[in-house]
Amino acid sequence: MGAAIYLLGALVTLACAVLLLRAYVRVKRKLLLWSGICFAGLTISNILILVDLVIFPGVDLYVFRLSTAAFAMAILLYGLIWDSR
Repeated sequence: MGAAIYLLGALVTLACAVLLLRAYVRVKRKLLLWSGICFAGLTISNILILVDLVIFPGVDLYVFRLSTAAFAMAILLYGLIWDSR
């Protein structure tokens, strides 16, 4: 059951990333770009959770999971601070 939840979380963040990036292509608003890139990074983080806890439970990917999510949030923070007008 846990694997289904992790997979569902990855699919939802992937859908958000795709929708945000598609909207950016149409509207050309920078905040949509930064949000889409952030959600793409969060998708990678969620996939790493699935790999870490379900596929390879003996391998510790905790640092990689957190650093990926932190980097994705830093990208969004950059976009909010420097490119918002």
